[in-house]
This record gives sequence, structure tokens and C-alpha cells, in this order.
Amino acid sequence: MRGKVTDGAPAYPISSVDNALRLLLMLRDQPRLRLTGIATALDIAPSTAHRLLAMLVHHGFLRQDEGMYVAGTALLDLGFAAVRNLDVRTLARPILADLARKTGETVHMSHLEGSKIRYLAAAESGQNLRVADRTGQVLPAYQRATGKAILASFTASELDEVLALHQVDTGEQLGPADRERLDAELAEIRERGHATHRQVAEDIVSVAVGVRGPRGSTIAALNASAPSSRMTAERQAAVVRALHAAAAELEDALTTVGRT
Repeated sequence: MRGKVTDGAPAYPISSVDNALRLLLMLRDQPRLRLTGIATALDIAPSTAHRLLAMLVHHGFLRQDEGMYVAGTALLDLGFAAVRNLDVRTLARPILADLARKTGETVHMSHLEGSKIRYLAAAESGQNLRVADRTGQVLPAYQRATGKAILASFTASELDEVLALHQVDTGEQLGPADRERLDAELAEIRERGHATHRQVAEDIVSVAVGVRGPRGSTIAALNASAPSSRMTAERQAAVVRALHAAAAELEDALTTVGRT
């Protein structure tokens, strides 16, 4: 019933705020919502639902996609912040240390910040010739293995938003041919389950896999990087297996923490 106060609810609820929050909570189980379904679920008129949706879209909490409403960048940013507040780096550090021992190479965990990836934590290789710890560095997401491992989980419209942010940040725009190549590469990453990137100038090869959060979305990526002389195609296969195992371990840790 509209305006009903449930157990534990404030004595004087603000119905518009209540409806907005209930709507956002609906996204936990229904990632794509229709106006009519929202109006029915909230027991409000379609015109009221439309005004509510317009305000949430305006503030970036929702966006429209093919006539449906899905989570917007502001809501995703809040989700990433919540994950960061779980101190994902604390959970990742022992996993990264173990991963570095198993692969013999420098490993990193990164996450997406706008159109860029930031290296959050690392464990360095013990080899004399190795990739250095890049913790804190920020680089264009579509140009790095960790960024591409995350972007491969995005819809076309979500990728459009990331690339639009890249243009705003750098003034650079991907041409049609570059976008076509990126789309094809992301499709390959989805099919094989990992991303690769070769930094020609430094002769370094990096392989990366995504890390899913408790809600199933890809919130971070793990990668291992090494000189190309060591990161052969055969070696990459073994490293990818170790990365997937580490990612699964981190996902389990995040899920466990999220339940406490």
C-alpha cells in the first residue's frame, strides 16, 4: 500500500525518496527495467514514475538503453566506491604475492576510473629482468590488458560512455576503423576469457583476466607482465590458468566480506 510504514521505517517517510530508493534496489534483481513495470512495482502512476526516472537519469543514477532503464555511471561509481571501502587491496595483496610466486612474474590488480585504469596493488617478480611495480599509475583503459579485460564485460553503450570520457579527458577520439578493431578484440577476449597486450617500446607482454564483484559485474582485473622473451605463447597459457585461479580466490574473498 502506498505510504505504508513497514517495521523499522521512519515514522514520517518522504514518499518520493522512498520510491527512488526502492527503484534503485530493484536493480539488484532486475538489471533492466521498464517504465510500466516500475510504476506497477512502486504502485504509482506512470506519469509519476516518468518524472522519478527523469530525475535519476539527470543525476546519472540511471540511463536509458533501447527503451529500458539500467544502472548509470553514478550508481556504478557508488558500487566501485563500496568495493573499495571493503579494502579490496587488503584482500588482494596475499593473493597477488602468491600469484607472483607461482608465475615468477610481476602481477598487478587494477580497476576502472572513468576511461582509465588505475593500478591498485602489485607484487613484483624476483627475477633480475622484471616489470616494475606500477601501483598508482593511471593509463587509458582500452590500451592496456587489464583495461580491456574489464571493458570486455561492458555492453556497447557502456563502452561508448567510456570512450566518450576518454575523448573528454584527452581530446582524442577513436576513428571508425580503430573502434571496429577494438570491438573485435573485446569479442575475442570474451570468447577466450583473457586479454593480452604487448608494449612494443618496452618489449613487454601482459595477460589479464577480470575479477567479478558479489553482484556479478567485473570490478577489477589481475594481470601478469614479463619481457616477451619469457612470456611465450606456451607460457601465457600457464600464466592465464594461474590468473583465473587467483581471480576466483579474490572473488570468493569479496563475496565472503560482503556477507559479513
